[in-house]
Amino acid sequence: MKSFFKIFFASLLALIIFFVGFFLIFAGIASQDSEVKISDNSFLEIQLNRPIVEMTSNDPFAEFSQALTNEPVPISLKDILESIEHAKTDDKIKGIYLDAPYVLAGFAQIEEIRNALIDFKESGKPILAYSEAFSETGYYVASVADNIVLNPAGMLEMSGLSSEVTFFKGTFEKLNIEPQIFRVGTFKSAVEPFLRKDMSDPSKEQISVLLNSVYGVLINNIASSRGIDATELRAISDKLKVRTTEDALNYKLVTQLGYYDEVLTRMREIAGLEEDAKIPVVSVKKYSQSFVADKYNANRIAVIIAEGNIVSGKGGEGSIGSDVFAKEIRKARLDDKIKAIVLRINSPGGSALASDVMWREVKLASKVKPVIASMSSVAASGGYYMAMACDTIVAQPNTITGSIGIFAIIPDLSKFMDTKLGITFDRVSTGEFSDLYTVTRSLNDAEKRIIQNSIERGYEDFTSKAAEGRNMPIDELLNVASGRVWSGIEAKENGLVDVLGGFDDAVNIAANSAGLEEGDYMKVYYPEKKPFFQQLLNEMGASAKVLHKKYTYGEMANYVEELEYVMENKGLQTRMPFDLEIK
Repeated sequence: MKSFFKIFFASLLALIIFFVGFFLIFAGIASQDSEVKISDNSFLEIQLNRPIVEMTSNDPFAEFSQALTNEPVPISLKDILESIEHAKTDDKIKGIYLDAPYVLAGFAQIEEIRNALIDFKESGKPILAYSEAFSETGYYVASVADNIVLNPAGMLEMSGLSSEVTFFKGTFEKLNIEPQIFRVGTFKSAVEPFLRKDMSDPSKEQISVLLNSVYGVLINNIASSRGIDATELRAISDKLKVRTTEDALNYKLVTQLGYYDEVLTRMREIAGLEEDAKIPVVSVKKYSQSFVADKYNANRIAVIIAEGNIVSGKGGEGSIGSDVFAKEIRKARLDDKIKAIVLRINSPGGSALASDVMWREVKLASKVKPVIASMSSVAASGGYYMAMACDTIVAQPNTITGSIGIFAIIPDLSKFMDTKLGITFDRVSTGEFSDLYTVTRSLNDAEKRIIQNSIERGYEDFTSKAAEGRNMPIDELLNVASGRVWSGIEAKENGLVDVLGGFDDAVNIAANSAGLEEGDYMKVYYPEKKPFFQQLLNEMGASAKVLHKKYTYGEMANYVEELEYVMENKGLQTRMPFDLEIK
């Protein structure tokens, strides 16, 4: 009997899953074909409290996946920017309602959104922002709004930026693991967490300079938007003078202390609606499906999105696979309709080999048509490697870039395996260096010299190609290399970046370089969207993986992902010198 019920419930569950999947497939197909109509007197609602990525696949099952995995659905920066631009001249849109308590994006992406909102205001249409609590990044975006309403019982964060680095040396000591480190560059401190229990002076210096540069941009722009002296605003932040909502109002950081219903009342007034009338509000996702951003044109500018860690091969979600990226560059180079290429880069780097494979394709493309780099929030180390063969490099003032350096880590696990697990190893080899990259014994001096020499050759290759791409003497390039990270402002001052600006600036430069006038071209994005059923299968597979990790590892799931990424990183690495989390 027990066996019968097991089989019965398993069959019932399978049947339910089948019908749910069947329904979703047809619902997805229907949603793909349905026309999106926007009501008169609508407000474009921009919700930024979810991960912002450069471009999404517009997956019709994203909401369903969120319900299964409890993971927030990412929103596309491309859709946000295009929606704001279109809403500026759309008579059906009366204004923008901004929901930005906190923003899950890098500072350069935030800058793009903020600048788009400033441009939108030229239409004369209002921007309303409301939150129960504003984080520093959330307020930075909201500071451009005409009305900034803060809940009277809420809070507004204005305390400056900080960055914390986690160190593992003590853990390795307890586990008897010896990290064998190979690097070039004074500032290539990605390896410091395995060697030290605190930051070195060079590491502290570069992070301090970087944070102050990024925060300087934030302070100056908020001060300009709110009509406050920048020096005064910096003092307000440094001394944490905004401790209550009344402080935020008194220092003119918000225009009103109020509740959500009061914001709705104001929206009805703007739209000319009666009291208690339903306000037509349209999300970015829905609004972006109601218009075509670029009209068809035979002349095209290819926008190739490169977002995530750099790996060899095909890569996957959240990574840049060198095979896929090189193929897209090659395709754009050989397509006569593509008159120019814009590389949109948001990457802290990764595999040195993969970076070089992609650099080669960028180099080849730049010989036959203009190739412009548009740096997003991070384009450092391997991310910079991709950009340095471009004709022009465009970055936001608060882009994190540079980090021209290289490193490798080979852990010696022999003592850990022996003393903690009782596992020992022995080997037979045909040559003196047959097991050079083993982790089950310590390396001897000759082996260490071989690996260090390889690192130095990789660094020489990186720096020489960077000097060539930037038309700089090698000695001058070396002065700004050594693995040091720079803000966009500093990178421009040091010759690593050509223009301070955003994605649109990069597209305009590409068009001008190709001799194209405004309206005489269309943008096409790569990698291209996958067919509907392939999206479905990919999403189902991704959701299954996330669910499996959550149920298997619980709260440790994120750490398991980090470990998996470390295990995937093979060979020399051109990565940022630290995993920078600014808060």
